[in-house]
Amino acid sequence: MNFDINKLPRHPIFCIDIKSAYASIECVMRGLDPLTTYLAVVGDLSRKGSVVLAASPPMKKDYGIKTGSRLYEIPTNDSRIHVVQARMGKYLDYAMQVPRILKRFMPMECISIYSVDELFATYDHSLFGDKWTAARTIQSSIKLELGLPSAIGIGENYFQSKICLDLMAKKNVANNYIDEVTYETFAEKLWHFPVKDCWGIGSRMEKNLAQLGIFNIGELAKANMQSMKSRFGVIGQQMVLHASGIDYTNPYYRPEMSHNAIVQKGFGSGITLMRDYMKRDEIITAILDQTEIVASRAREARVAGRTINLAIGYSDDMGGGGFSKDKTIATPTNLTHRIFQVCKEIFQEKFSTSAPVRRIHVGLTNLSPDEIAQLDLFEDDTKERQIAAAMDRIRNRFGAASITWARSITAGGTAIDRAGKIGGHKI
Repeated sequence: MNFDINKLPRHPIFCIDIKSAYASIECVMRGLDPLTTYLAVVGDLSRKGSVVLAASPPMKKDYGIKTGSRLYEIPTNDSRIHVVQARMGKYLDYAMQVPRILKRFMPMECISIYSVDELFATYDHSLFGDKWTAARTIQSSIKLELGLPSAIGIGENYFQSKICLDLMAKKNVANNYIDEVTYETFAEKLWHFPVKDCWGIGSRMEKNLAQLGIFNIGELAKANMQSMKSRFGVIGQQMVLHASGIDYTNPYYRPEMSHNAIVQKGFGSGITLMRDYMKRDEIITAILDQTEIVASRAREARVAGRTINLAIGYSDDMGGGGFSKDKTIATPTNLTHRIFQVCKEIFQEKFSTSAPVRRIHVGLTNLSPDEIAQLDLFEDDTKERQIAAAMDRIRNRFGAASITWARSITAGGTAIDRAGKIGGHKI
């Protein structure tokens, strides 16, 4: 499909990535050079099968150790290799210093944090020179002040800058890991890449597109948009636009937060368990812990939900698979025991007794103000609300592990272990 690029919005967007962030931060804290040191950050050094969360560039290049590798894959016969325990709190502290540096170059409303190691920045003036001069200055400031190497993709919208970062800038040694793409150069520079390299396209969608004879980004850009929308919904339309380098996201849009408005569509909490759970009681206990997280978040936001989701993922070692099911109740709730009861009903209905469980997710949607939930004329839940409020106050004051359900300290409980972690990993 042809687009008039002269009518498309253009914003000078930087997508900034801290190279191998966790590994680089560990190197800096140890007085080592991130670009020459062999270092891997591991989630749990006590478990041979623990996942590598980050690896320095030399580890990736010379040993093939990267994010997702396992501890047992790291060579033990090379004294140059540093294998370290993840320290998520330290990584977050460092990550928060990057936007502080950026605030010298642009106002805060031009900065959008995408993840711990990536953020977008809209450079809409020339106070620090042209785009490339500003990008180089930002990159050198991050290196000088934090010791961290970075890569920067420059584009005319969010998508262009992100895909430029991933597919070009991170590999562009000659330009010190900075590269640029525009509407005019997008096809020439990026259409030859396979669709799996396109931001937002996973392995399942890659297979679906292959069935349509679409293997690279250029072929996706030339696909019929209406046919793609009919087949994949709005995602199909978005894929064609992205493959053409088009993203209508307004980088300056920040929705106003109204006190009375429900700005969140739902709440969810999931966990990948440290081992396969085989016993039904242990699985139900882990479901309770996820339910409590979801319910407390809803109570904090003063909303309640009617639609409850339970998703269970079986162990990949036993063939994977699993199920996900929603159930909608008559009266909205944010009480743990009510949500938990629905989750147990779903579990009893869908669970395969022979399947070991490795992943659990609980969700609450179809939200409404909490006041509506309190108007249930058929059941007085005042006592349950008082207990929930008391537990929330204790946790807010003394920490997430200060009070739990009795069941959560039995086999299968995850609440206490998770309370001492960030993103599932040790602080």
